[in-house]
Parts: sequence; C-alpha cells; structure tokens
Amino acid sequence: MKFSRYLLVTALLALASIPVAHADDVSMASGSVHFTTPAGWLSIMQVDGDPEVRVFQVPDPSPSAGNTLARVSVTVKQVTDAQAFGDYVNGAMVKAKNLKDYQPGTRPSGDQNSFIYTASESGIAYNYVERYWFRNGHAIQLRCVRPSASEAGQAWAANFDKGCSDIAATLGT
Repeated sequence: MKFSRYLLVTALLALASIPVAHADDVSMASGSVHFTTPAGWLSIMQVDGDPEVRVFQVPDPSPSAGNTLARVSVTVKQVTDAQAFGDYVNGAMVKAKNLKDYQPGTRPSGDQNSFIYTASESGIAYNYVERYWFRNGHAIQLRCVRPSASEAGQAWAANFDKGCSDIAATLGT
C-alpha cells in the first residue's frame, strides 16, 4: 500500500512539474516587436529565424473545442522596403483565398491593414482576421482564427476578439 501511494505521489509530482507555457509578455525580432497576450492563452509553437513565428492557443471551454483550434499567430519577416512588404501581404492573401470555402468579409471603414474572411478547416467554418504592419524593415502579421460557431458562446468569442484587438493596438504603435 505504501509503495502504491509512493507511485501515485511521484506520478502527480511529475505531472505537476511539466511546464505549460502560459503566454504573457512576448518579444520578437531582437526586441523590436513586443506585445502582451492574455494570461490564459497558451504558447503552442515558436519558430525562430526568418520568418519568426509565435502561435498561441486560445482555450475554448466548450465541448466543441475538441474538434477546433482557436489560435492567434504573430509572424515577423524581414523585408527590404514597402514593395517587399506589399509582396508579402499579397502572398498571404493569395494563400487565404485558396483556403476551402473562402469568403471575404467586410473590414471596418478606414482600416486598411485588416483582412477579414471565413474559410473551412476539416469541415468546420472559421473566422479569420489578419492585420499587417511594416515597421523597422519587418513585415508583421497578426492572424486571429476562431471557429465561426462555438458552444462557448458569444462572451467567449467577444473575449477572443478583444484579445486580438488588444495585440493589434500594441503592434500598430
């Protein structure tokens, strides 16, 4: 009995020590790009180099989350000038338009750096919001992707959208 308790305690301690990367303050491109994510978002991927990419999972507490992945990514790529930045944005838009069931959305008036659309992944409809900036020789892309419908409800979707908008406000300054 003592041995099985020992194994149980050891297993629980081992599980507790597995690091879960909670995102908060993020620095990219040697510190020239900085933003903060909500504490509940999980860092699920990081690619260093050019481009440099950070991807965060936005946990969806609903049962439908088992079939979807709400996520936010920030990509920073070195570009030489405004023309190269435009080429980068156009290339990303071509990829988006090739997604299954792509449908363009309507961006807010006066917001020239946002692209809003819907598309399908594995038969599930997603809302996409992509924003772009050219700063200090870098093309910066913020891509926010969430299921068009989630059992988590409108409050969760509004929280997701607010988190994306908060990051955009930081990246746009």
